[in-house]
Amino acid sequence: MLRKIGLHTGLVLACLSILLPVLWIVRTSLVPESMAYSSDIFPQFSGENFRSLIENNGFLRHYANSLIVATGSVVLALPFAAATGYAFARFKTGGKAARFIMLATQMLPAVALVLPAFAMLRTVGLTNSLFGLTLVYAALNLPFLTWILMGFFEGIPVDLEWAAMTDGATAWGAFWHVVLPVSLPGLAASAVLGFILSWNEFLFALVLSGPETATVPVSLAALQTSNGVQIGKVSAGIVLAVLPLMVASHFIQRYIVKGLTFGGVK
Repeated sequence: MLRKIGLHTGLVLACLSILLPVLWIVRTSLVPESMAYSSDIFPQFSGENFRSLIENNGFLRHYANSLIVATGSVVLALPFAAATGYAFARFKTGGKAARFIMLATQMLPAVALVLPAFAMLRTVGLTNSLFGLTLVYAALNLPFLTWILMGFFEGIPVDLEWAAMTDGATAWGAFWHVVLPVSLPGLAASAVLGFILSWNEFLFALVLSGPETATVPVSLAALQTSNGVQIGKVSAGIVLAVLPLMVASHFIQRYIVKGLTFGGVK
């Protein structure tokens, strides 16, 4: 009995340690700036931080920019990642060397890539544009999504494709009508993870965007002024920034869990 009480107490404390910072951010977003650092847990609540953030800082425009860029990067990268991952899984294209090179690109620090990306976009006139930032994010996400989808495709029995081709389907038809429907959980998980990576990215957005094309992380960083950090607005922006991630995770949580474990047991 004492062991169960101790175990549950430890679990409750662990949950509180995770939830307390989140709840404190929500609390700070709902109080006036003058009371942001107050120790009062239940002060007078108001929506002034949200209203000021939207009306005076153009946050809705930056919010829309992030939605466009994150969604567009996933839409661009996912088809190429699916095709490349399938080629690696089924045909061993390029061998282990190609897989390693693709994964090694993720080991490069972002600061080593941002200046070449800026130079290339400036050459084609795509700096300070949402389309240019979308292309960069799609390129950054492509190796990561490919590696994830490769594991999903390896977990799909090849007998399903052989059976489809025995019935007259081509290799492309088997991939389109058999492999992709079966791997929908993996595609959903990859899409959400790619969206999160693009939504949270800061350095490339800071260098490649401008005042009109800034994303949410850049917009929140701009709230650090010479007079200090506007912590109330920052907290309000954080609350708004996590909403799309929470909504997406809620609706496809089942697919994310299934997708991340798919192919884990051979």
